[in-house]
Amino acid sequence: MSKSEFHRADERRFLDERGSSGPLAPNGLNPATIMEKAVRERIIDSYFYKEQCFGVNEADIVDRVVEHVDFIGGVYGTVQKPSPFLCLAFKLLQLAPSDDILNEYLQFGGEKFKYLRALALFYIRLTRKDQDVYKTLEPFLEDRRKLKRKGRNGTSLTYMDVFVDDLLTKDRVCATSLWKMRKRDILEDLDILEPRVSPLGNIEDLLEEEDEAMRKAEEEQNNSGGSESEGEVRSRTRSRSRTPRSRSRSTSHSRSRSPVRRRRSRTRSRSRTPEDRNGRERMGIDGPE
Repeated sequence: MSKSEFHRADERRFLDERGSSGPLAPNGLNPATIMEKAVRERIIDSYFYKEQCFGVNEADIVDRVVEHVDFIGGVYGTVQKPSPFLCLAFKLLQLAPSDDILNEYLQFGGEKFKYLRALALFYIRLTRKDQDVYKTLEPFLEDRRKLKRKGRNGTSLTYMDVFVDDLLTKDRVCATSLWKMRKRDILEDLDILEPRVSPLGNIEDLLEEEDEAMRKAEEEQNNSGGSESEGEVRSRTRSRSRTPRSRSRSTSHSRSRSPVRRRRSRTRSRSRTPEDRNGRERMGIDGPE
């Protein structure tokens, strides 16, 4: 067997070559210098990297992810300790897996182990060309699984589609500066990429459908409101037309009856007062006698 078929677990040699003899990444960058120097030194000096990433091949990466990776992130804690996710990403930069292996990470392994898919997506963003990055990462925007993120500010909850969107839009993810890609609009103008079709459909068609639905709802509300208002007006007019009659009747009865009673009471009082007076006088005269 030739020497190139052997896997050498000499990390210092990988860093000292500086890309002079080793192969470059498909995007033309040196895999040994993609991460910052401070981050590389923390990774190499970490206990996890020395214990779990020594003499590891592409198949062993799956076991390491399943056993040790339960969150995504770069450095975390007050000591800025590198995460197992970042250590394994650096190991992938050294191994330089082929596209077939990455597809297995994404498809078969990614369906069962979500952090394996996240690791493969992160590695593809670091090493592949911009058009390949868009073609590979965009289908996974439909992945809605939850991910735990840990960083300097603590632990938080995120989702796979949010993580993919960060890889496509942000300049720094997981304590690593991402190389600047050309925007998708530029690639579409250069006929390198086809326009992306959203799973929801065309945005303009969706907006037109929403406008039509809003118009129909407003028309239905206006029609229902108009019929109700007509019924209310009719009931109010009937009630108003009835109330004056009842009031006029009550007032007429009260007015017609009250003067007669008053007259009768007055005539009775007038007719009774003289007799009473005479009777009282007689009683007064008869009394002293």
